Amino acid sequence: MTCNLVWPENTKEVIPGQNSTDRHDLTARVFKVKVQKLVALLKKFKGFGDMKYFMYSVEWQKRGLPLVHLLLWFMENLLPNQIDEIISAEIPNLKTVWKLYDTITKNMIHGPCGSLNPSSPCMKEGKCTKKYPRVISKDTKTNNKVYPLYRRRAPEDGSHMLAQNTRGKNTGNKFEGIQVDNSWIVPYSSLLSKIFNCHINVEFCNTVKAIKYICKYINKGSDQALFNIRQPGNVNIDPRDEVQTFRAGRYVSSNEAAWRILGLPLHERHPTVIHLAVHLPNGQRIYFTEKNFRERMATPLKTTLTAFFQLCQNDAFAKTLFYVNIPRYYTWKVSLKEWKRRERMEHMSTAVQGPTNFLDLNTVDGQEFETFRQVREKLGLLEDDNHWDATMKESILCRSPSEIRDLFAILICT
Repeated sequence: MTCNLVWPENTKEVIPGQNSTDRHDLTARVFKVKVQKLVALLKKFKGFGDMKYFMYSVEWQKRGLPLVHLLLWFMENLLPNQIDEIISAEIPNLKTVWKLYDTITKNMIHGPCGSLNPSSPCMKEGKCTKKYPRVISKDTKTNNKVYPLYRRRAPEDGSHMLAQNTRGKNTGNKFEGIQVDNSWIVPYSSLLSKIFNCHINVEFCNTVKAIKYICKYINKGSDQALFNIRQPGNVNIDPRDEVQTFRAGRYVSSNEAAWRILGLPLHERHPTVIHLAVHLPNGQRIYFTEKNFRERMATPLKTTLTAFFQLCQNDAFAKTLFYVNIPRYYTWKVSLKEWKRRERMEHMSTAVQGPTNFLDLNTVDGQEFETFRQVREKLGLLEDDNHWDATMKESILCRSPSEIRDLFAILICT
């Protein structure tokens, strides 16, 4: 979702002679409120169904406007016919939903690019990097890629109409009007476009690779820039010495600067992620100073793991849980270094239930093992080649010699 400078919240607060681009403090606050409204709509009011997780990151365009990348997980997977109920890549009907038509034609038409505008920013080596125009399709089709092939019907297949695009082939300072069809429409949600009246691209992601796209904007840092500072009349600096004449810095737009000054968050996620400590006996990390190192060495602070042992000694319910399931029912109090039962149940060691000490982790079905590795082997948690042996033994019972040899060759190459 990208900030819209003509939102009423942006335009009605400026004084005469100003416009929204002069008030970055205003546009930053307004966009933050819009992001909160978007998350609340999807989370509390279940606009697309029961939401399980979400995370978002905020970045800025070169022209300075903020935009948010929001990734959602839902309780139930969507079917292709359900995708059409949420996401559309077609031009709305002007006669029945004229407000939505106005929003889509102003904010959700890509380009023009390609032969219509070879100098478009999306063009690289003569091709559109966003892969427009897209393929016309009667139905939505899913695949193993990140995005499905959305329904984009041709006019003869039920498309309402073509839209007059006021940005066509470049003929100087203006663009000739051209006719565009559904192949140029950026996927959107009718519900969200009606509510927010801005560029808000909605896509269905069917792989976990999409999370890398979101995290990229959190971790990549600001855009880099080289700049030069010279004193008037200074001719002693060798212009070929880039080390002396140029300095490296980062480019921060005015709106991003206002966002950071106001202390607004750059990213957010739900639910909170808790790091569970995993260590050997007396192998936990200890933080100390010169004054308290003797005390910390004698009595180390409890970790989430050792506190879990203590919890299982005193809480009968905790003894029925695995270590990884504890955060669903208990919260970790950092100041107290202990687990506290959740007051509101928002959710209902990975292999041993309710251990009270490290000895319990070394015991499986009443049998005590010397090492943790032996425990993992007993529980079948370590990878080995035994399943391949079982596969070969099973094939001997029901396959021909040639098929067994083929299977063996496949296993060797796998």
